[in-house]
Amino acid sequence: MISLSLAVTAETLLRKLLSHSMGGIDELGGYAIAIVAPLAFTVALIGRSHIRINQVTQHFPRPVQAVLDVAAVASLMLLGLFFFWFTVQTVLETKAYRSIAQTPWATPLIWPQSIWLITSATFPIAGVILTVRAVQLLLRGDWRGIGREFGTISPEEELQAELEDLKRREGTPVLEGATR
Repeated sequence: MISLSLAVTAETLLRKLLSHSMGGIDELGGYAIAIVAPLAFTVALIGRSHIRINQVTQHFPRPVQAVLDVAAVASLMLLGLFFFWFTVQTVLETKAYRSIAQTPWATPLIWPQSIWLITSATFPIAGVILTVRAVQLLLRGDWRGIGREFGTISPEEELQAELEDLKRREGTPVLEGATR
């Protein structure tokens, strides 16, 4: 993505200053975003980075919070399955029609879309695994476990994670409970 950003910057400067285009950068950008987006969704799902309204749910009893956390994970799994289904349908149509990009490169779309299909599988797979885990904890009545693994990240947890990352980058050992 950094390379793509540099290429887009170079393309923009070339067009603006020299009225010249490298050609195809926008095509590569579209492919890169389509391929990387499902991976980013997966990272956000695993890292509990998806946005939820915890200002309201934090006032509910712990069992209600747990059910809402499980519902959140399950809904993200369903979203991932829908995205994957859409991707499969698109790739099947591309294959049937032997579609090519309407660009100077005339790329056979089956190639970038096949990579897109593979990366698109990561989000629903992670969603299914996490949903199964959340339901197991729910059936056991492990409200705290659900909150710990699937609840929203508190500001204190976020601060602690940032401090740990900073210390790791600086090579300094992290002290437990540094935010307290």
